[in-house]
Amino acid sequence: MSIDVLITDRDLNVLGDPLDGWTRLDVTLRFNEPSSGTITLPADPDAVRHIAAGNRIVLIRDGQVLASGPIERPMAPYQRGLPSGEGGEGADDPEPGTLTLAWVDDLAHLSWRLVRPNPSAGVDQQTASHYELTDDAETVIRALVDLNLGPSALEERRVPGLILGDVAGVGSTVSVRSRFGTVLAEAQSMAIAGGGLGFRTRQVGSQIVFEVYQPVDRTRTARYSWDLGNLRSVTVEQAAPAITHAVVGGQGEEENREIIERADEAAAAAWWRIEGWVDSRHEDTTAGLQQSGDEALAEGGETVQIAAVTVDTPDLRFGRDVGLGDRATIAYRPGVDAAEIVRQATIQATPSSGEYVSLLIGSQEATQDPEWVVLARRIRRSLQRLETGTDVPAPPPP
Repeated sequence: MSIDVLITDRDLNVLGDPLDGWTRLDVTLRFNEPSSGTITLPADPDAVRHIAAGNRIVLIRDGQVLASGPIERPMAPYQRGLPSGEGGEGADDPEPGTLTLAWVDDLAHLSWRLVRPNPSAGVDQQTASHYELTDDAETVIRALVDLNLGPSALEERRVPGLILGDVAGVGSTVSVRSRFGTVLAEAQSMAIAGGGLGFRTRQVGSQIVFEVYQPVDRTRTARYSWDLGNLRSVTVEQAAPAITHAVVGGQGEEENREIIERADEAAAAAWWRIEGWVDSRHEDTTAGLQQSGDEALAEGGETVQIAAVTVDTPDLRFGRDVGLGDRATIAYRPGVDAAEIVRQATIQATPSSGEYVSLLIGSQEATQDPEWVVLARRIRRSLQRLETGTDVPAPPPP
């Protein structure tokens, strides 16, 4: 294990030496969501003077940048000395204390930008009702990023150093119609509708590269099992779908409102028929309604979640042989294999014990978040679409 942690300013200039003396490192990498991390270290004056609002953390693992992004909590918490009553109050404390830094990776910038109907104009100069684009999913996602926080954005909205990577040429045709939704939420929807694409930011030198990619099916080569010695523990959970038949409502009122149905017949046959209402009054085309229904089916489908503590081996190492979004196989019981998507990777490290890598492998909605957090996230997405969508048109005059 080789880990280096750097601090940079917002323009990606390295400040001081690599952080030294850290005692614990936790980083959680997420597929199509911002990753995050914490690091605990001595509050050494040379390090503390570079820890400030606007600066960034760069985590390098075995010579490669694993995660990088803005510091969210420069001193959370800072601790020095013993709690009251332990060792006596007012005792001399020559030690510098410890602090824990928390940061998020650069993908968080997508959640900090809203999609303007006309990204090239100020918020008080908007004349269009929505931003609309129909193209392959990669092109749509790249355009959302480019126009709202990338090189083509208004100068005050650009993320320093952010560029678009090479075109991968992936994704099926999708349509976006957004009015002040977050770039991240729209990109996530387009990635699902476009064929399960992935997107990420990577720091390369003095630039932050945003790229869209097609995850790889590595079920034959990325295999975790007790026999191979690369599986330390595993927990498996399976839940029925929340919806198998999406009834999607578009624009209009009462009997004049366009309503369609999208179905996952395979899920209904395996479990049972579960109908759900999808309010998509912001969509004005049948294709848009179909896309909304398909997204609801993907988000509310059967959940298979496998949380496994894995062991990197010379033959299979996370970040080299398998990555976020790839399909991997876990043989968690004799003769029973599960092939699902790598949704999350958590790396915990200490200088004395080395690192532990745990993977969350599962279907679309697999997550280690509590159920109430997942529900709140779904409600927030639904409300955002209604609040920023097109008003329901008035009925035609008699």
